[in-house]
Amino acid sequence: MKLNELTNDKNKRKNRKRVARGIGSGKGKTGGRGQKGQTSRSGVSINGFEGGQMPIYRRLPKRGFVNPFRVEYQCVNLSGLQEFIDSGSLDATKSINKQDLLNSGLINRKSLPVKILANGVIKSGVTIEVDAASKTAIKAIEKAGGKVTILASEATKAA
Repeated sequence: MKLNELTNDKNKRKNRKRVARGIGSGKGKTGGRGQKGQTSRSGVSINGFEGGQMPIYRRLPKRGFVNPFRVEYQCVNLSGLQEFIDSGSLDATKSINKQDLLNSGLINRKSLPVKILANGVIKSGVTIEVDAASKTAIKAIEKAGGKVTILASEATKAA
């Protein structure tokens, strides 16, 4: 095969329709926008407008509650922790903190608090410093010969 023999698949790329370029194109004159009016012009803003009738988003009652003090955690499972220790991304001999978890790629934001959950099994005895941990996760880590230190951060004080 030579460079001059390369071709695109016939149905891979579809030519775009050039609208409002004469009546011969099939999309001439009004360019597929119908007749005059608001919708034929740019900057149309009638989403949710129901012709003067009370819109559905105002007819329906408001429901629920959004807790402004909710703390959103970055969850780390025991299985994920063990996987990263086995791969060498985390060093089980040293104390693991939030920065180590961030550098290894187990979490992706330093601003959010970290919580250890007991999903999976941990074989390595690790010393870990996190913002929160479930009771089962703490038991599992201590059973493996490790230690969990819960940090008193601003986010966990509010919880």
